[in-house]
Amino acid sequence: MDRLADIHGDRRLVEEAGGAGGPDAAAGSTLTYRQAAARVAAMSGAIGARSEPGDRVVLALPNSYDLLLASLAACRAGAIAVPVNAELTAAEVDLVAHDAGAAMVVRSAEELGGTPAPPAVEGDPGQVAAVFYTSGTTGRPKGARLTHRSLLGQVSAGVLWPAGLRRDEAVIALPLSHIMGFVATLALAVSGVPVYFLPRFRPDAVLDAIEGRRATLFIGVPAMYRLMLEAGAEQRDLHSVRVWASGADAMPAELARRFQAMGAIATLPVLGTNVGQAAFVEGYGMVEAAGGVAIKLSPPLVPLMPGDSVGFPVPPNRMRVVDEEGNDVAGGEVGELWVKGPGLLEGYHGDPEGTEAVRTADGWLRTGDLARRGPFGLIHFAGRSKDVIKRGGYSVYAVEVEGALEEHPDVVEAAVVGLPDERLGEIPVAAVRLSRGASLTEDELTAWAAERLAAFKVPARIRFVEDLPHTGTSKVRREEVRALLLEGDD
Repeated sequence: MDRLADIHGDRRLVEEAGGAGGPDAAAGSTLTYRQAAARVAAMSGAIGARSEPGDRVVLALPNSYDLLLASLAACRAGAIAVPVNAELTAAEVDLVAHDAGAAMVVRSAEELGGTPAPPAVEGDPGQVAAVFYTSGTTGRPKGARLTHRSLLGQVSAGVLWPAGLRRDEAVIALPLSHIMGFVATLALAVSGVPVYFLPRFRPDAVLDAIEGRRATLFIGVPAMYRLMLEAGAEQRDLHSVRVWASGADAMPAELARRFQAMGAIATLPVLGTNVGQAAFVEGYGMVEAAGGVAIKLSPPLVPLMPGDSVGFPVPPNRMRVVDEEGNDVAGGEVGELWVKGPGLLEGYHGDPEGTEAVRTADGWLRTGDLARRGPFGLIHFAGRSKDVIKRGGYSVYAVEVEGALEEHPDVVEAAVVGLPDERLGEIPVAAVRLSRGASLTEDELTAWAAERLAAFKVPARIRFVEDLPHTGTSKVRREEVRALLLEGDD
């Protein structure tokens, strides 16, 4: 941030909706690059006073730009940032802090003031900068250790953006504790593109911001685009948008085309006439790769790539589609997608077995996603081999939710699957077997889950069943459970 302040000085870095910045933020809700650098330095003093270089610092802050600044401050103090989703319960935050062996847990930006700012601790690009936690498929949280090189390497090209030669503004309402929001916001800061940040996504508020501020860029997840369409996006004047961007889940091609038509490639001077369409950019990535590893670009007036395509790897990333033995499959055949590049995680914190399971000896990352290779090297997504439900861009791991439900004394067994949802892409739904004579209601079990899980992980529906289908090795047959729950929707 000190380097960016030297470049951009008093240009605006961020404005937060509703004055969501901390009490020291200039004008209540706006920060210039220079002010942000001073804020990071001050925060680093408070962190450095309570930690040692290399310590993990859990940042359980509300979703605001301060979460990014506090992460930079932890690094400036020589510590390792552990940004945490503000929607997690206190117990979930404690679980992350215990797993990380955290030296301190920060729950409010107000805790990071009042200490003189020391000089920045000299760092190394190969050192771990941050640990991003995602729930493991075993229900245990897994912390991906990402280096400075991992996080900055993919956004450093943003300095080539002609920030001082044109007017731009990005509207974002993403969680900054998730890798997509963190890296996207970091990239915009490096690029010199000012941000209007909304701590919580509401479709009307986002549309008002884009239309009223004449924003040129919006970054979101497919569920946000669906909700904005429902909220009347096509009746708004969104022609100021030059680029729509999406990630975290597959974007329906038709939905992308409709938003492209709402934007414009340019506005003619004097006449004020909008010309052409906006571009649409989709990213494919994951926390283990520090964000995006492939991109699908649809320029104005050019047909989109196939809807199931993840696009081309972003140099220097590489991709392979392999069989169970790790051999490349023939074109058109389905296999597991492997990726390799400078952004890959150093490993999972305190979990060498988990690290070995996802990283090969020669440095490839097993994504767990199924894919096939098409013409011209284009990779097509074919499904997920992990039991992961994508709810509005959030990853919900079935085993974690099942574990929370099965903690209830009246629950014998639970199976959680994802069902299609027009607004959110997928929603978690549970089939639950109760102990004999139990009189538990759906509302009571939902409330039980809500006390133990973040809101986005709580099943949207719970159906009580007499029995669950199993394999010969006592594993739940998820496809049969899914079919059973779909029948219940008819």
